[in-house]
Amino acid sequence: MLVRKVPGFVPASPWGLRLPQKFVFLLFLSGLVTLCFGALFLLPNSSRLKRLFLAPRTQQPGLEAVAQVASHPRAHGQESPPNPAPAAPAPGEDDPGSQASSRRRKGWLRRTHPTGPREEATAARGSGATALRPQEGSVPSSFDFKAFRSRLRHPVLGTRADRSKEPQSLVHTQREKIKEMMRFAWQSYKRYAMGKNELRPLTRDGYEGSMFGGLSGATVIDSLDTLYLMELKEEFQEAKAWVEESFHLNVSGEASLFEVNIRYIGGLLSAFYLTGEEVFRIKAIKLGEKLLPAFDTPTGIPKGVVNFKSGSNRSWGWAMAGSSSILAEFGSLHLEFLHLTQLSGNQVFAEKVRNIRKVLREIDKPFGLYPNFLSPVSGNWMQHHVSVGGLGDSFYEYLIKSWLMSAKTDMEAKEMYYEALEAIETHLVNVSPGGLTYIAEWRGGILDHKMGHLACFSGGMIALGAEDAKEEKRAHYRELAAQITKTCHESYARSDTKLGPEAFWFNSGREAVATQTSESYYILRPEVVESYMYLWRQTHSPIYREWGWEVVMALEKYCRTEAGFSGIQDVYSKVPNHDNKQQTFFLAETLKYLYLLFSEDDMLSLEDWVFNTEAHPLPVNHSDSSGWGGG
Repeated sequence: MLVRKVPGFVPASPWGLRLPQKFVFLLFLSGLVTLCFGALFLLPNSSRLKRLFLAPRTQQPGLEAVAQVASHPRAHGQESPPNPAPAAPAPGEDDPGSQASSRRRKGWLRRTHPTGPREEATAARGSGATALRPQEGSVPSSFDFKAFRSRLRHPVLGTRADRSKEPQSLVHTQREKIKEMMRFAWQSYKRYAMGKNELRPLTRDGYEGSMFGGLSGATVIDSLDTLYLMELKEEFQEAKAWVEESFHLNVSGEASLFEVNIRYIGGLLSAFYLTGEEVFRIKAIKLGEKLLPAFDTPTGIPKGVVNFKSGSNRSWGWAMAGSSSILAEFGSLHLEFLHLTQLSGNQVFAEKVRNIRKVLREIDKPFGLYPNFLSPVSGNWMQHHVSVGGLGDSFYEYLIKSWLMSAKTDMEAKEMYYEALEAIETHLVNVSPGGLTYIAEWRGGILDHKMGHLACFSGGMIALGAEDAKEEKRAHYRELAAQITKTCHESYARSDTKLGPEAFWFNSGREAVATQTSESYYILRPEVVESYMYLWRQTHSPIYREWGWEVVMALEKYCRTEAGFSGIQDVYSKVPNHDNKQQTFFLAETLKYLYLLFSEDDMLSLEDWVFNTEAHPLPVNHSDSSGWGGG
């Protein structure tokens, strides 16, 4: 502070004040400053004063992003709600407004950069919208779970009318048996391998493998919706608690884009849609972001392997010497990625799969067929090997299911599916001398007269799509679906264990049987019972439940061990040689489809849900007829 000198006044110090005067002055000055700042910041209703002196606060990035989402139509055309999605009921309770649900955590906040081993903070209990913080451009979003549930045509778990009318009926007993098998499989996994990817029942330990890039708990994620569906409430809560507390995403290995998508992301998405628990939504979106580097190619066709640490990608070494992406892998992302956009507001997920659709729509196809190997660099087919089984299967499945999931507005998917089906029937479908209809494999015009177990899903797929075919084709496709499913049943019936081999042939007078020991194994696969379920729902012919029960009995006799279920190495031997592996898809798919086969049609009604290729139910877009059309 400057003190103007007075003429004739000789200061006693360099400041112009004596020491006692200086002390009194400083004391007065400090009191004045304290009074001013207290009035500015501490008195009530001081916000106007603050705006006079303080720079305006910038809008939080998350809120700005939410505003941007609100100003543009979302993937489903739904409005962002002002409050976080309410927690869902426990398994078996369809009312999202129940007292039980109100006691649950209502939201999960995601850190932009995790500082510890856990990627998510604890639940946010405020009344503001729950939004993901953006990471590398992702857009936060909220989802009105209660509104979503209100749009479903049927209760998630159905009316269960048969329980009140025939509580001791044969079907009820059969369903309860399948439920017991699921409980046993889960409890065995929990006891010996909890947190590992799979259970090894013979050695009673867990197995991690290298397919998931360091992610753990594949069996937990794959089991969530099956446990919920079967109303195994305690077991579901165990699985949910593990996801909350132990499912970490800060991993650094190489992962299969396809397997992580269908098992982990599919499982988390379905768990969210069934329960409304935010932890599942947040985990699914974060994991989806970790898969995006797989798409960094000249064509946008993703490579099959993504490195979670470096963000690099590569093709499988066995796929045309590492030069190709696989049709079934990059063609089986559409359902999950559209839902990731729906739940995050981030359009990048939908854009990635729409680009895949565009490439496949425009590329030349030999005889209308889709070969299994495509270069992600040039966008050209690498060889003309066509299969509706392994390497190709779920691409076709996702075409018809994209049409259905869009509430029948995605006309492009519909056209591509029926065009592909016509080409398959023209060039691949055959009838054996014994009258069995099968789908062969095509190698540049030369047929391999064999059918893989994986191809047995096609009976259900064709049945599912028959309703929306041209009127003159509908009955034909229903019959084709039934005949293919019958052939797959024959592959089971002609084995000693009544379980089907990995592949079966139609030559040399032998039909629907494996001709090599390397193809005689059964690893708890679901495709045959999947088709039984779809054919049952379409026809209600009792034969499909009869065939399904045969599978249940065979699983019990030959695959059940003291500590879980195991695949067997030779279906033609009544003395089982177990492979010591309880596959995650046994809990996700095989037991789920069997349970649905013996349930009412409105349990996970096909009007409301489509199943991804790992049998995880994803909802049909009932909210906006324009939401997903065209991709």
